[in-house]
Amino acid sequence: MAVVQFMVSLDLSVVNLGLPKIAESLGFSELGLTWVIHAYALTFGGLLLLGGKVADRYGHKRVLLIGLGVFGVASLAGGFAQEPGHLVAARAGQGVGAAVLAPAALALLTATFPSGRPRIKAFGVWSAMNAAGGALGVLIGGVLTQYAGWEWVMFVSVPMAAVALALVWRGVAADAPTTAHGRPDILGALLATAGMTLLVFGIVRTDRYSWGSAVTLTTLAVAVALLGAFVYVERTTARDPLVRVSLLTNRSVVGANLYNLIFGATMASAFYFVSLYLQRVLGTSPAVTGLEFLPLAIGVVVGSVIAIKLGYRVPARTLMITGALVTGVGFAFFGLIDAEGSFLADVLGPSIVASVGFGLCLGPVVSTATQGVAPHETGSASSLLNSSRQIGATLGLAALGTAAHEYSGEAGTPDALSDGYAFGMTLGALLWVVAAVIAFTVLRRASTPAQAQQGDPDPIGERKDRQDHQSATA
Repeated sequence: MAVVQFMVSLDLSVVNLGLPKIAESLGFSELGLTWVIHAYALTFGGLLLLGGKVADRYGHKRVLLIGLGVFGVASLAGGFAQEPGHLVAARAGQGVGAAVLAPAALALLTATFPSGRPRIKAFGVWSAMNAAGGALGVLIGGVLTQYAGWEWVMFVSVPMAAVALALVWRGVAADAPTTAHGRPDILGALLATAGMTLLVFGIVRTDRYSWGSAVTLTTLAVAVALLGAFVYVERTTARDPLVRVSLLTNRSVVGANLYNLIFGATMASAFYFVSLYLQRVLGTSPAVTGLEFLPLAIGVVVGSVIAIKLGYRVPARTLMITGALVTGVGFAFFGLIDAEGSFLADVLGPSIVASVGFGLCLGPVVSTATQGVAPHETGSASSLLNSSRQIGATLGLAALGTAAHEYSGEAGTPDALSDGYAFGMTLGALLWVVAAVIAFTVLRRASTPAQAQQGDPDPIGERKDRQDHQSATA
């Protein structure tokens, strides 16, 4: 599962540094080039809920294998693209594969490690590989683009998909479908997929139409209406719902997903702003820029190891609050960058602080979002979590990117650009304060895993969640 998540996370960032070469080779326009990123975001974010339900219904291992196959084939096709449309279609195919395999993989991890020290270790390893994949994707993308050609930012996923498929085939036990009975909720699936896809579509087009434009407001209004209709259908349908109402009333699930929304928004923005600052302000080459992202990857691993060490003695809620505050300090540190800075003075320190904070909270938030969830809902809970991060990344990048652009103005000078990037990172620091408040107020105070094992096998928070689930089911 760690290899699977590393591959998906890497694919979110590996293409970024290859975009200039892709535009030059395939003849993309400035606006058309953004769809190399958006095609993946639209399909991945829009189909996640449906992917989770498919995994619950047809077996997590089986769906994971299918998703890996789709992802690998789409990656191979993208490397052979000869026209802009070919590459955009391949990126959309990668998004479809990721939307199917990501919730299935996380559901398998949740079912395999339901509680205790093994769960803490498993989610710690998973979180380290998740965030390290994003950071190393920048390094790998820069090196491949400069020395091997842009095609290899697509080809690199093919052997990883093949290795992951072999590991899953041999190392993961087959599981039976958890929702084998009942008619599928086709209408709910269509409404959720259309609503989430339109929401992502409206957000990513803010680079062309402003947030206050009629096009953006109309698109987002229709998206909200579709999602509202989806909630109504889920509450009233006689079929097997895509997401059960009991899941949406679970405080752990809701709190973790709100927290995860901010995580996705700020992490995507950090990669974006730091990459542009290094290349456009400091004049760093793509390969060196990728190399300078290594401290970010190492810091995430360090933070994840610390979370594993503390996770058996410290409640997940405490780790999430601490991680949010540490990451917020790192973002505030990033807010001090200027045009006369350097990597050592302006990037290295905040990269280490922010990445350690990322590592501290990533495992606990994933574990919290799936803790106490009924077996037949693990796929749905996993897809919700993946979806909240993807939607957060898209929304955060659009919002903070727009704010940074407005702050820097049209000058385009190194001073103006660095001021805009610094402003965007400062806003990210404020969002992490909000995340800490969410963790403190929404999530229940629960005993540590060690206390639960010694004298309280049913912690208060988990017992209450089960009671809520039983009441809703009844």
